[in-house]
Amino acid sequence: MKAHILIIDDDTSLRRVLEYNLQEAGYQVVSAADGEEGLRLFGEQAFDLVITDMKMPGMDGMQVLAQLKERSPHTLVIIITAFGAVDVAVDAMKAGAHDYITKPFNRDELRMSVAKALDFTGLAAENRRLKSELADQADFRSLVGASPEMERVFHVVRKVADTDASVLITGESGTGKELVARLLHKHSSRRDGPFVPINCAAIPRELLESELFGHVKGAFTGAIKDKPGKFALAEGGTLFLDEVGELPVELQPKLLRALQERVIDPVGGTKSLKLDVRVVGATNRDIEGALVEGSFREDLYYRLAVIPLQLPSLRERRDDIPLLLRYFCTKHGAAAVAYEPAAMTALSSYHWPGNVRELENLVERLLIMGNGKVITVGDLPAKVRGDLVVPIQRGGGAKVVNLPDEGYSLEQLEREVVMESLERKGWNQTAAARFLRIPRHILVYRMEKYGIQSPEK
Repeated sequence: MKAHILIIDDDTSLRRVLEYNLQEAGYQVVSAADGEEGLRLFGEQAFDLVITDMKMPGMDGMQVLAQLKERSPHTLVIIITAFGAVDVAVDAMKAGAHDYITKPFNRDELRMSVAKALDFTGLAAENRRLKSELADQADFRSLVGASPEMERVFHVVRKVADTDASVLITGESGTGKELVARLLHKHSSRRDGPFVPINCAAIPRELLESELFGHVKGAFTGAIKDKPGKFALAEGGTLFLDEVGELPVELQPKLLRALQERVIDPVGGTKSLKLDVRVVGATNRDIEGALVEGSFREDLYYRLAVIPLQLPSLRERRDDIPLLLRYFCTKHGAAAVAYEPAAMTALSSYHWPGNVRELENLVERLLIMGNGKVITVGDLPAKVRGDLVVPIQRGGGAKVVNLPDEGYSLEQLEREVVMESLERKGWNQTAAARFLRIPRHILVYRMEKYGIQSPEK
């Protein structure tokens, strides 16, 4: 694709020479006779490079340069100066010009300067692209997971981030709802605007309206001056309504109006304020149950959940637990710590009511209290180890395991349990792992350890 170059010069003969030489070199060239015309053309078309004379009647080269850089900081500008005006050229370079050439110049000098500038433009664009990709990868690495459940979350985030659609994130406490909301903001066109979070369940009911929508002076006792609410503070950015399912019923129509009309009414105010805000909500509540019981408005739900996004619990993505353990160990400065197999089995089998947040808290505690090298099953809290204990009914009840008096090999017992589970589930490894309450990769490890193979092999 040919590079597109804009020439701005009041000298008609020089302008024509520049046009001819650059067109002959294979570039697309547009020219203007003064700064005003050049800026108008720059606003109408996309250019890879601008060449402007320094000394022109009306708007001079420095003024043109300043306007160009304000409109498009990444567009490169070459300045043409008179012989002996190097100090002027240096000032232009300090102001953002990429290069300068002095009159008189020959064809080769012009073409070399232009080619170098365009090479730099390509490298700079590639550098910005790579930085953007690396930033994107770094952001998504903070949301750890390789399971199919998390891949679906990543897909939705990437798909809807750069839109203004309202998103409702649902999931249990500790699954990372605010982290996902911040990713949506970071990868949207609003990334340079504010991200304003508010926990709707943490603010007293009588103060929540003012916190959300603001108030005017004298609206109530203690309102000694106008105060903007979270909506106003999020102008041009994203408002994150955490625990939006706890929003009082009487405030829900006001939030609905804000979402529908993009306007808010400050408490005690007589004028509505028009705002440009994207809203992302989150709740751990059974929102569909709340709709049935009438504690959450159906019209508000559908306006807020234009994009519904359900986050899986840690129990639903146990295969991610080893990844999360490594991530949190590295995060807390102990990347070299290992986990013995029994400890990994216990951690992978535990039901994690606090989800990822509970896992990170446990890792931090283990690193502080452990020996710094290997985490053993004995280092784990009793409630985590407890999921490994096989319940046995006593007092005449039937036992799950009947051991012979002379004893029995634990490894042989484990092998038989794995075999029976696989046989019961038709050698479906995923179903057998779920039956044993362990991740699939732990089951595969046990099969390899004991040389268990599917009859089909």
